[in-house]
Amino acid sequence: MNHVAFLDLKRLNGELQAPLTEAFARVMASGWYILGKEVEAFEAEFAAYSGVEHCVGVANGLDAIHLLLRAYNIGAGDEVIVPSNTFIATWLAVSQAGATPVAVEPDALTYNLDPARIEAAITPRTRAIIPVHLYGQTADMDPIMAIAERHGLVVIEDAAQAQGALYKGRRACGLGHAAATSFYPGKNLGALGDGGAVLTRDAAIAEQVRKLRNYGSSVKYRHDVPGYNSRLDELQAAFLRVKLAVLDKWNERRRAVAAHYTQALAGLPITLPHVPDWAEPVWHLYVIRTPDRDAIQAHLTQHGIATVIHYPLPPHQQACYPEYVQSLPLAEAMAREVISLPMSPAQTPEETDRVVEAVRAFYSARQALAV
Repeated sequence: MNHVAFLDLKRLNGELQAPLTEAFARVMASGWYILGKEVEAFEAEFAAYSGVEHCVGVANGLDAIHLLLRAYNIGAGDEVIVPSNTFIATWLAVSQAGATPVAVEPDALTYNLDPARIEAAITPRTRAIIPVHLYGQTADMDPIMAIAERHGLVVIEDAAQAQGALYKGRRACGLGHAAATSFYPGKNLGALGDGGAVLTRDAAIAEQVRKLRNYGSSVKYRHDVPGYNSRLDELQAAFLRVKLAVLDKWNERRRAVAAHYTQALAGLPITLPHVPDWAEPVWHLYVIRTPDRDAIQAHLTQHGIATVIHYPLPPHQQACYPEYVQSLPLAEAMAREVISLPMSPAQTPEETDRVVEAVRAFYSARQALAV
């Protein structure tokens, strides 16, 4: 039985072996490995791609959110609205800044932050909103920005899963006041190690993040603010420049896999991803929802098909947030019922067919037993 990987990074990166090897050799030969020409070039290229003026490379996606909060002077005594349904890094960045994450439940169709629920969570201590573009589809940003304008709040996009995604024709990372993203290897734009970036049109915020990532310094041995060591290194920047050149092509391949799934799985007793008219996702994940989640995962595993649950325990139920005692039923239901099917630009049509056939076989067997 041939195994279907969830995401075969070795195969995917193998497509770029020659340019990645050349990038490695270029950095090695330069003799400069931190905050040099490769980082500067990638920052300019990714800013232009995202439709903003400024990109600041940092060590990872969590740091990108944290440093943005610091740049906006958000900290102790402040509240930040976050989705209840997200990877915990979104919450942890708020906590690291000294602020309090305030969870708002998702839209039941898109699983993204529900704009209709936000204003009820705003208090005099609220300073910011962090919508997450979950699974590669943007949150509904226009109403979120309108709410922020009415209440004088900052909007920071968590675009770690959505490099290249479109909202009403505009790219993620250019929809809020600023954005944070991750270049973890499994992302649509993934490094061969860790990395992240801040993107914004605000020159002052970009400059503050540049200081914060580098010990609070803009001139060597002069430290203007208490900073951190969070820098995208030259080697990862060089690799990311190679990956950025194929990002749109690889996102189109993801769309083809998603379209295949959506067409072939229609009619089954599962909830397929919902895509609003204004969204053009990049399908970082293809997530279905079913009360049979654990049984179907076991069935797919038995048939050599890898799946992942994003995410099995929501942030408010994690041990690091014992103060969160209230129930968040939508996030909890999603944690019980969602499962991510294999999704990769390197995935073959035959592999996608195998996944489809296995899912359909599971429900055919269930139907036969019920007769």
